[in-house]
Amino acid sequence: MGTQARPVIITDLESVNVVSPSRPDSAVHNAAAAVAGVPTSSAATRARPSRPSSTTEVPRRHEVVSSKEFRLFKRHKSWLVPGFVVANIVMFIVTMYVNNCPRNYGSGYCVGGFLGRFSFQPMKENPLLGPSSLTLEKMGALQVDKVVKRHQSWRLISCIWLHAGVFHVLANMLSLIFIGIRLEQEFGFLRIGLLYIIAGFGGSLLSALFIQQGISVGASGALFGLLGAMLSELIVNWTIYENKLIALLTLIFIIVINLAVGILPHVDNFAHIGGFLSGFLLGFVFLIRPQFGWVNQKKAPPGYIATRVKPKHKTYQYVLWVLSLIILTVGYTIGLIMLLRGVNLNDKCSWCHYLSCIPTFKWSCKAQEVYCESSQFGNQLNLTCVSTGRSNMYTLANENPYQLQQLCSQLCS
Repeated sequence: MGTQARPVIITDLESVNVVSPSRPDSAVHNAAAAVAGVPTSSAATRARPSRPSSTTEVPRRHEVVSSKEFRLFKRHKSWLVPGFVVANIVMFIVTMYVNNCPRNYGSGYCVGGFLGRFSFQPMKENPLLGPSSLTLEKMGALQVDKVVKRHQSWRLISCIWLHAGVFHVLANMLSLIFIGIRLEQEFGFLRIGLLYIIAGFGGSLLSALFIQQGISVGASGALFGLLGAMLSELIVNWTIYENKLIALLTLIFIIVINLAVGILPHVDNFAHIGGFLSGFLLGFVFLIRPQFGWVNQKKAPPGYIATRVKPKHKTYQYVLWVLSLIILTVGYTIGLIMLLRGVNLNDKCSWCHYLSCIPTFKWSCKAQEVYCESSQFGNQLNLTCVSTGRSNMYTLANENPYQLQQLCSQLCS
């Protein structure tokens, strides 16, 4: 649940001798959001024109600086990220409509009864003010058993559009607004849209390989993908930035803080890590910028002849592009094969569970199983909590799965 152009003035000279413009005077990468106080990089960076040297022959009639400014890189309108925000909010509203707490559980059991069928599950069951886990499962939450045994691989994507509660969706959508809109303005809807979806898928995939019980929902994996892409974008476009070290250290600090929050209980940090790693590699693929000298040549007016033609990209950019694409393809393929074969990576890595939760004297990382065994005789239902061994007999007019879940949750608490 994490958070987050200036034009060039050139001299209108018509001379065979070229004075290369200076590099951007203050271009810094936009780290994990403006909320964190990180200066933003710019697709439209202002550069001061270089003054002609004494050895450069410039006709006097052309010694005029054009007042017209232009952008080094095109600035895009952001519409896809706001669309993602709206889609996530709409999905949450639809999920609450389907949940219909008063009908399935009784109006006295729900929080915010004045909201009618949009009222929330009790705080004891869902402290984030949201639907029941049964409803989230029905709407497409990530559940490994259904992905493996029922071949519902679509849950790896559908889960990133669902949220567990009001606090959850608000935190994620605010983060998406601060990070995603800036990136879409710089790189366009296609690249950022693909990055968001693919990184979200990568987060779900790693989560499913380590967290075998319960369900998982949320856009956090995709958001961490955007953070990872911002880091790799700074690295791959290193030559066009000034204040590089400050931008890099600030961004790394923000990423570390966000990942550190994931070691708290009930937070799926594997989705965060998987999304971040996916986004980091995808940034090398989708967010490569042409080097500054090449762009400057392309923007030069007619008659502005360069003494040496600069290549569009540097060699290291091509190398990172190829390596990242190979690692992504191989990693996703192997991960999917392992998941569909029912592999639990905790069996192969005895310490990896600490990446998602570190136990302390204040909390435990062991998730309490809320499962019950049931046997019914007529309208008499006998429930036994698997984790505690407690059992009780209930009288039911009809068998309602929502009511059964409520009774089981109360019995195991």
